[in-house]
Amino acid sequence: MPRIKKLIVSKIISDEDIAKREGTWFTEDDLVHPVVRNNIDVYYLDDEGNEVLLLKYRKNQISDELCDLGWKSYKDLAKPSRGRGASAGPIDVKGQYFSKRAVVHTKKWSTGYLKPEGKILKEELELLDFENVKKRTLDLNIEVLDEDSKEDLIYKIVDSKNLVSSMKVNNQVASNPIGFYEESKNFAKLPCRLTHFTRVNYDKYNDGLPFIQRIDQCFKKLIPEAHNKQLCKANEKCHLKIPNTCFSTITINRNFRTALHRDAGDYKDGFGNLTVIERGRYKGGYTCFPQFGIGVDVRRGDFLAMDVHEWHTNTPIYETGEDKTYNEALEPAFKDNPEVGTVGIYEKYTRLTFVCYLREKISNCPDQKDLTEHDLAHLTKSGHSKIITK
Repeated sequence: MPRIKKLIVSKIISDEDIAKREGTWFTEDDLVHPVVRNNIDVYYLDDEGNEVLLLKYRKNQISDELCDLGWKSYKDLAKPSRGRGASAGPIDVKGQYFSKRAVVHTKKWSTGYLKPEGKILKEELELLDFENVKKRTLDLNIEVLDEDSKEDLIYKIVDSKNLVSSMKVNNQVASNPIGFYEESKNFAKLPCRLTHFTRVNYDKYNDGLPFIQRIDQCFKKLIPEAHNKQLCKANEKCHLKIPNTCFSTITINRNFRTALHRDAGDYKDGFGNLTVIERGRYKGGYTCFPQFGIGVDVRRGDFLAMDVHEWHTNTPIYETGEDKTYNEALEPAFKDNPEVGTVGIYEKYTRLTFVCYLREKISNCPDQKDLTEHDLAHLTKSGHSKIITK
């Protein structure tokens, strides 16, 4: 059996400078090492000079049969999301999604927006000159500052009528988690639960488990010590882990080029485990660690165990002319409405990525014996009365 190549990389960007690039794009030009396309183990040196594992990559670890099963079970579960944070990239106010909306307080990768009534009011006020907008503002007993522009005053009027959404959102991308999630502290106040898309697509989720379990087997074989540690942690709440794995959750992405980010909420001593299922032809989409100048071309059936707590991103996904000709002959695999404006999903090619991991705060969830009826309602298939355990 050929010996696996080992590579030790160094930081080419300081911790301070890479943090400033959060939520921004990187390209292949930012890499200093050749793009990885063959089996490799990559380490970096910490401040004490110790080797720390960054990633392990292996080609062709998941069979075509299991990839086909994963496609059949999960291809439709990467639904549009506006909650992917920095990974969704800088707000694209000119893109299909936000060009139809009146955005406010846009900052880096997040923005507020006006409710439909607020957008109508804004458009009406924009027809007035500055003095009339100022008069409207004063009539509502709203403070007017010397430095306020017409745009500032319009926002104050709209905001005073509660027509600004309280939510901050990100670029809309096709990305959603399946499996289990910890208690939600936001306005929804949901308990520890199966995700919504798992509950309503439970049969598909269950049918595809052999594909997910194969990813777990790859992790166990490649990094047994880390796998065992993560499994022990997952077993603290057996009713909240994906059967026969050390994972609680899988994030499924479709044609999603991520901007620079670190995964939040993952088990701090764990690894992200990534594989890809493809349809059609494309180039790019390399999984990159720009602080170390290295990227990996993960393709169908490959396996990548990676430290998702380090900064990572994707290079652009694109078609050559030859790719486009090939893809145009494909039958449509999805029924997407281009008017919605979800980034990346209107191409004929498909790149589904599966990132499998353990949520850190799952361990704070109630033990199975302490579950209430309310808890149980969120741990069942829709219309099903039994807790899902295996």
